[in-house]
Amino acid sequence: MDTITPGAFALLAAAALLVGFSKTSVSGANTISLAVFAAVLPAKESTGVLLPLRIVGDICAVLVYRRHAHWPTLWRLFPAVAVGVLAGTAFLAFADDGAVRTSIGAILLAMSAMTYWRRRKAADVPTGTHGEPAADEAPGTGRGGRLKARGYGVLGGFTTMVANAGGPVMSLYLLSAGFRKLGFLGTSAWFFLIVNTSKVPFSVGLGLIDGPSLLLDAVLVLFVVPGALLGRALAHRINQNLFDQLVLAATVVGGVQLLLLG
Repeated sequence: MDTITPGAFALLAAAALLVGFSKTSVSGANTISLAVFAAVLPAKESTGVLLPLRIVGDICAVLVYRRHAHWPTLWRLFPAVAVGVLAGTAFLAFADDGAVRTSIGAILLAMSAMTYWRRRKAADVPTGTHGEPAADEAPGTGRGGRLKARGYGVLGGFTTMVANAGGPVMSLYLLSAGFRKLGFLGTSAWFFLIVNTSKVPFSVGLGLIDGPSLLLDAVLVLFVVPGALLGRALAHRINQNLFDQLVLAATVVGGVQLLLLG
């Protein structure tokens, strides 16, 4: 990993702050971090640097929202997610840096489109109480629900392995299932802690996590925890509609930039 200039480090530090913030507040903020890391660092290596930082953010989120997870939903997703992670690992094993950068850019644009569609449809989603899915929209019930869980699971596993970008996929699935805010945050927190931890051996085997990347993580993690604390403090105060619009715009710009660089 080449020497990082002060300007580049400042960008990475800000992106690390957003990693923590996204875990306890607005999940869409993480897409900006993906674009920054992939633009500042070699694209493949950026996924290895980001993973430990995301795990630290996941731990922060679980500590805050651990009691609100819906475990039946998680157990339905995990087998399909494993398939997606294996597919993403195979892709990373053969793709060069340009292909990975282009793929991350395309994934960011696709996730932005999905997030925009999710926001348009969110008002029509039935919701239950106490963080549980609505009774008439319980995920995984019936053949259609199982197929839906498998489809989202495979896509989420692939995108999180290739670009650490499974958040929008998971968000879309949970919102379509009718989760309220606390159930959404708790289920998502446990999901990504388990999935991201399971990705570590694959990333090490691919050479994406090594001594230099962990040294950089040891410094950047100092910005993740304050970001998580900031997200927790602002979770109930932030104007989410405005912030989501800014995040989407920044993500689209970052995705287009990565496609042009690739």
